[in-house]
Amino acid sequence: MKMKTSDFDFKLPEELLAERPSDYRDEARMMVVNRKEETIEHKTFKDLIDYFEEDDVLIMNNTKVFPARLFGNKEKTGAKIEVFLLRELDQEMRLWDVLVDPARKIRIGNKLFFGDNDELVAEVVDNTTSRGRTLRFLYDGPYEEYRELLKKLGTTPLPKYIKREADEEDAERYQTIFAKEEGAVAAPTAGLHFSKHLIKRLEIKGVDFAEVTLHIGLGTFAPVEVEDLTKHKMESERAYISQETADRVNRAIDDKKRICAVGTTSMRAIESAVSANGYLNPYQAWTNKYIHPPYEFSIANCMITNFHTPRSTLLMMVSAFTGHDLMMKAYKEAIKEKYKFYSYGDAMLII
Repeated sequence: MKMKTSDFDFKLPEELLAERPSDYRDEARMMVVNRKEETIEHKTFKDLIDYFEEDDVLIMNNTKVFPARLFGNKEKTGAKIEVFLLRELDQEMRLWDVLVDPARKIRIGNKLFFGDNDELVAEVVDNTTSRGRTLRFLYDGPYEEYRELLKKLGTTPLPKYIKREADEEDAERYQTIFAKEEGAVAAPTAGLHFSKHLIKRLEIKGVDFAEVTLHIGLGTFAPVEVEDLTKHKMESERAYISQETADRVNRAIDDKKRICAVGTTSMRAIESAVSANGYLNPYQAWTNKYIHPPYEFSIANCMITNFHTPRSTLLMMVSAFTGHDLMMKAYKEAIKEKYKFYSYGDAMLII
């Protein structure tokens, strides 16, 4: 039976959207969904250790969120503007793809000023979409100095559903503890639940960790607007998988171990790099992999994810992994039990 986007719709009470993270990373709630038994259990994230044995592999996305939201002023009028850095187009030219708000007042040739003493100036050089612009930052100093200034002036790019301004807690908590490779404008949220203590306990148990990098763009939040879900187009994101990661994962495949994708982004990265015989290849490319039911997964036999919003590509992916009916039953249960949804929300382990 062909699935439609409306098959992934449900009523999500607004109070279940998590405004803040749990007090401690590994003390978020965790729903455990067993695909074979079709059972649902209620646990805490630190109970994750009970589900893994020696030489099982957890695949983590080590992308690092950069402070992509800038607040500044328009020249002459001094009007307040918000700039969201999407991707760097050219290091030498200091060119960026951005979103601007309010967009109608930001035209080609306008100069925008950032920082208390106008430490950084940008010029609008192109219109890309109704809200999209290309900016050139006018900074003559060394590249590293300019990037540090961008970081200093930027704030944590919390998702739009969080209405408050980002604070110091967000700078730490909207980042996984294993974040290394800077380039994402949104966090790989399933990874936010891992604490140093939990990782250490998993290591002592002999669980292996394999890192991939997928730099998450704003497309991850884009709702599917078409009823025929196959017509939706995913935004491309940059992904890297090393030979070492491929070797670790492939060894676990041969040994029939539990291989767990931590988050939809890790899953998209590994499913973009599958060899013809079902092993993981090293990878360095852009991916616009779009996973929705029906779909045969090749690498992971287990998944950690957060609770996603209605009609999202993320919900479609986890439904493809779990089975649509079981996933919708789990979501009904999550709403009844008042689990927290979205970026700072609770976790789900699918085995």
